[in-house]
Amino acid sequence: MIEVVLNDRLGKKVRVKCNEDDTIGDLKKLVAAQTGTRADKIRIQKWYNVYKDHITLADYEIHDGMGLELYYN
Repeated sequence: MIEVVLNDRLGKKVRVKCNEDDTIGDLKKLVAAQTGTRADKIRIQKWYNVYKDHITLADYEIHDGMGLELYYN
């Protein structure tokens, strides 16, 4: 079980607990449940790398306590 911190740079920081074998799409669903935003309107990225929905967190080497950027489409 890892905890990922997502910052939308508008004053909202979301901490999500998930597994490393979860996909980015699963992470989006967990974030959507906490923020009230639809999962298909969320984009997760780090710098200029936009993360794809079907790839796991372990494949992107996302570890415990890592911070990601949260954007709304």
